[in-house]
Amino acid sequence: MIIPWQQIDPTTLYNLIESFVLREGTDYGLQEKSLQQKVADVLRQVQSGEAVLVWSELHESINIMPRAQYRPD
Repeated sequence: MIIPWQQIDPTTLYNLIESFVLREGTDYGLQEKSLQQKVADVLRQVQSGEAVLVWSELHESINIMPRAQYRPD
């Protein structure tokens, strides 16, 4: 189920994104980005609709994924 980011407290949203960024360990190429830059990038993607917050009942957790990859059960 997609969770509307607009309904999440801004501090909670930031913490969710920060946790996601720290968990992902993504390679950003030749230029390393700070944690704050990575969080800002993901936040922009969420706000633009490019990425979505997804609640998993099975795992009782929230994840962030590209909208194109989201497949509702």
